[in-house]
Amino acid sequence: MAKASRQAFGEALLEVGRENPNVVALDADLAKSTMTKLFAQEFPDRFFDFGIAESNMIGAAVGMALSGKIPFLASFACFLTGRYETIRISAAYSKAPIHLVGTHCGIGIGEDGNSQMGLEDLTIMRALPNMSVLQPGDEIETKQAIRYLVGHRSGPTYIRLTRQKLQDVNGPDYRFEFGKGVVLRDGKDLTLVATGGVVYNALEAAEKLATDGLDVRVVNIHTIKPIDTELLGRCAEETGAVFTVEDHNIIGGLGGAVCEAIAERHPVPVKRWGLPDCFGESGSPEGLYEKYRFDVSGIAANVREFAHRLGRI
Repeated sequence: MAKASRQAFGEALLEVGRENPNVVALDADLAKSTMTKLFAQEFPDRFFDFGIAESNMIGAAVGMALSGKIPFLASFACFLTGRYETIRISAAYSKAPIHLVGTHCGIGIGEDGNSQMGLEDLTIMRALPNMSVLQPGDEIETKQAIRYLVGHRSGPTYIRLTRQKLQDVNGPDYRFEFGKGVVLRDGKDLTLVATGGVVYNALEAAEKLATDGLDVRVVNIHTIKPIDTELLGRCAEETGAVFTVEDHNIIGGLGGAVCEAIAERHPVPVKRWGLPDCFGESGSPEGLYEKYRFDVSGIAANVREFAHRLGRI
């Protein structure tokens, strides 16, 4: 059943909060949108609303983490990562095990427009030493990732979540493995790598391309840092070409991470697809995905064009 990953996060946070009294939630006046309200309703003494003061929230979370608590702190991705200087020194430098939760990522948030869209957050957070970066592709992956993070104490993490509902891409037997990509569909002609809000569309695009005689392997990368270099290298060698797609600025996101992972040891043709080097705009989520070719037809057309240029079809 389709569910926004922010909603799955809120439900998972409540579940782990019931199991572990050290889990605390922090928010910046957006609890109804980030879904930390579910935790707040049941555990008001372990919920802290800092108002529109993300830097203060981050500093407090670091103090809590270094005192033995397990803080999940949430805000819109653009507002949270906009406090880069605080995250850099207070969290990354100190290796504080806090979990930064950035919701409302990408153009998929729709009508709220550019001022609310996290479009550069992966680039920002990937650059920080000691920072892990995650972006789950559906409800089950989100919930398992949150459960994993409760025990992740080796440094800060950033997890990127959607406003829009996501169709399921994983089955009931799915098991989240930190740092490991997931092959959702096998194929021999090229590898399509996706993350977050576009994973389902990438999978459907591969099925569409099969009617053209193009056998596309689809890989879901839920952990962008550390990225699964072993899987990506094997896919590059076995299929000979890689296409990446993400609802994020084309610079420094998933596509950049994939290129960094394979360029030196597995040099193959790579096509990166994401938001052009620009700001977002207001529109319906469906309309924006169609315009920027993140929908099924758009992804399929771009992969087809890439494959044609390589002589694969």
